[in-house]
Amino acid sequence: MTDDPVRLGLLGAGRIGKTHARSMAAIEGVRLVAVADPDEAAVAAVVQATGTRAASVEELLGDPAVEGVLIATPTDLHAGLIERAAESGKAIFCEKPIDLDLSRAERAVAAAARCGVPLMIGFNRRFDPSFRRLRDEIDHGRIGTVELVQITSRDPAPPPMEYLLRSGGLFKDMMIHDLDMARFLVGEPIVEVTATGSALVDNAIGDAGDIDTAVALLRSAGGRLCVISNSRRAAYGYDQRIEVHGSKGMVAAGNPVATTVTRADRTGFATDPLNDFFMDRYADAYREEMAAFCAVVRGGDVAYPDGRDGLAALALAGAAARALAAGRTVEVPQPDNDS
Repeated sequence: MTDDPVRLGLLGAGRIGKTHARSMAAIEGVRLVAVADPDEAAVAAVVQATGTRAASVEELLGDPAVEGVLIATPTDLHAGLIERAAESGKAIFCEKPIDLDLSRAERAVAAAARCGVPLMIGFNRRFDPSFRRLRDEIDHGRIGTVELVQITSRDPAPPPMEYLLRSGGLFKDMMIHDLDMARFLVGEPIVEVTATGSALVDNAIGDAGDIDTAVALLRSAGGRLCVISNSRRAAYGYDQRIEVHGSKGMVAAGNPVATTVTRADRTGFATDPLNDFFMDRYADAYREEMAAFCAVVRGGDVAYPDGRDGLAALALAGAAARALAAGRTVEVPQPDNDS
């Protein structure tokens, strides 16, 4: 291992790109070499905050000083940039989903494998300290065999309609995180999906052919069940909870709050409110995720969600969409090497 800093390039300077830039700045031994985005104002903001330089995509990918690339662009650019970064020999971190089309995503993952470069997918919730602890409790056998997982994921409010129209829909944009978490906690392939949903938050979302409220039921190869509840609106804040029930007990992770202070009077009990933004709720997870990618760039032995995980979650999101449209349970095709 070398004492030289890990040198990274950032493709995309929007909201999530800025988040990753801040995470990089907070990690010792990491240097953001360059940032590329057609939005000059967004690039200028990252340059000012981190001291990096602006570059074109071609300059960034052609720079031999850049060891790893973070792809934080709109989804429809992900697959092509994965292929270009792979051809340039860079380690790759790509935000979810890899693409909205599964076959296109498969080609991108195959390109990274063919070029022999690591491909990490941005399922940041795997790095949340509380959710990571759930997995550790399961791995140590403290609740026995997993039988039932319940995942609650509710946003304070829908994102802008401009974003929603390019997102691929609730299953591929929002629930995909929970679908990956279900696989992460259950520990075996998901073989069946049942899903239902409605547009209850904003009629414009329904008019655009999407939903904002959904429930999915997953069944694993071993018969284990997972229930996922999603909503684009939670009046009380960003609601993220998981409960895992097993043969010997249960383990659960609730919502973090600013303090543990509880005030009580004749009207009841009151605590600090929930976070109102996912960047705040998952700030630790984003930092841990970026630290893991830096270890990947350095060739370290670290577990991370890879291209196969990205494809599996995307396949589940597609299955959920088909189940909703058909009004019935659908089977999920299994690749030969799924684990």
